[in-house]
Amino acid sequence: MVKVVKLKKTFGARVLFQDINLSLDTGKRYGLIGANGAGKTTFLNMLSGTEDITDGEVQVQNGKKVGVLGQNQFAFENFTLLDTVLYGNRRLYDAIKEKEKLYLEEYTDEIGERLGGLEIICCEEDPTYEYDVKITKILETLGFPASQHNDLMSTIAGGEKFKVLLAQVLFPKPDVLFLDEPTNNLDIKTISWLENQLQHHDGTMVVISHDRHFLNAVCTHILDVDFKQIREFTGTYDDWYIASTVLAKQAQVDRDKKLKEKEELEAFVRRFSANASKAKQATSRQKQLDKLDISSIAVSSRRDPSIIFKQEKPISKEILEIKNISKSYDGNVVLKDISFMMEKGDKIALIGANGVGKTTFCEMLIENLKPDSGEVKWGATAKISYFPQNTTDLIHGDITLYNWLRDFDRDADISEIRNCLGRMLFNGVEQEKGVQSCSGGEKHRMMLSKIMLERRNFLLLDEPTNHLDLEAIIALGEGLRAFEGHVICVSHDRELLDAYANRIIEIQDDGSIIDFSGTYEEFLEFKEK
Repeated sequence: MVKVVKLKKTFGARVLFQDINLSLDTGKRYGLIGANGAGKTTFLNMLSGTEDITDGEVQVQNGKKVGVLGQNQFAFENFTLLDTVLYGNRRLYDAIKEKEKLYLEEYTDEIGERLGGLEIICCEEDPTYEYDVKITKILETLGFPASQHNDLMSTIAGGEKFKVLLAQVLFPKPDVLFLDEPTNNLDIKTISWLENQLQHHDGTMVVISHDRHFLNAVCTHILDVDFKQIREFTGTYDDWYIASTVLAKQAQVDRDKKLKEKEELEAFVRRFSANASKAKQATSRQKQLDKLDISSIAVSSRRDPSIIFKQEKPISKEILEIKNISKSYDGNVVLKDISFMMEKGDKIALIGANGVGKTTFCEMLIENLKPDSGEVKWGATAKISYFPQNTTDLIHGDITLYNWLRDFDRDADISEIRNCLGRMLFNGVEQEKGVQSCSGGEKHRMMLSKIMLERRNFLLLDEPTNHLDLEAIIALGEGLRAFEGHVICVSHDRELLDAYANRIIEIQDDGSIIDFSGTYEEFLEFKEK
């Protein structure tokens, strides 16, 4: 359905892709993965026609509808929610809007003829004449009541706008789907709905995601961006991970073997090149050395972070007690009479739909917000490291990465500061760049470096996986699991929750909570029952 022929993309002297040849077939759903900066979004944009191609071409089968998930959440501020979704089928949208306009004008034969032509278009695009019913159903499934469908997009929050854009791209049931990070800003319930929708997509799909569970759920194939190439694997993300690990180990064995051979040849040439009796052999060895191509065994561009949380002193018996906490905004109840105590060894996953009050709860724990009633009581020995949802406002100024981190602990060893940055893949040169040039993902890695340096015994993390790549999310899960202190973490990444959580607290729509002792998988089984 989509063919990529000898595709090349360069930025100045830098070659991002070269000689890419792929056939993306009907019925296959491709997960596009790779290290940050490898070019995933650039490649997806070239597939969709929104990015210039240096050389080669992308061919989409004639007559096939292409759907591209919009990333500009503010592009439809003056549209109603219903019209925003309808706009996903631009031909149908234009026909309906023109019909509505013509019906307001005085009837003429010319208008009648035009209305007939528009009616044919509407019938071709929507044979059952049920577009409004379909859109209503999608929006209600995503949590928008019918009373809200004629409200303007400008009246809803950013995360909610993204849901409407998802509905927009899925509504016309395109033959080809290009989705860049569709799970961003979605809660677990909406992600599950999206997974179900995509599992029933019978065309061609290419999706970028840092959610491993999502990739496993929806993808039949993996496209791996590495070595300036894109390699195709059959199977889920986990299937790819197993296969790529085997390939990487084999490549390392081959590389080590060639390096050893290279060293032996070089030693022979050095030793005998001046010896007349051995000169012929030395020349032969030199020719072998010249033919030995170490560069042919490429080293992956991926680098795995090493996230290690240590506590300077453990918490004593009293950890955290929440007593009858309530919070409302403008008469709307967000949290209602919440009480619980943390026990020794608790690592809590704080979950719930978007907007139910998870961040509000975290801000009250850190005492940035006061509850309307109730009390937050920390143990005397509790020392908290806080990862806020928005790191952009906290990491700024004319200062280097190294100095930004050093300012949090002037007594820390220089080597420890550099180690914390290095574990998050900031090498020596990168540690001296200004924080103002950091991307969102880099600022998240900076915040994790800070938390590692602090060595506190309680970690309070609000959406720490935003902007992180798969390798960093896996490392974070391993770090939280190995941490000997206590954790409350807000996340919609189910693989992360599975990695560390032994207690689940879900905030309900009415402000109450479900407090469950067990893993996230056990919690899901509990809710099904």
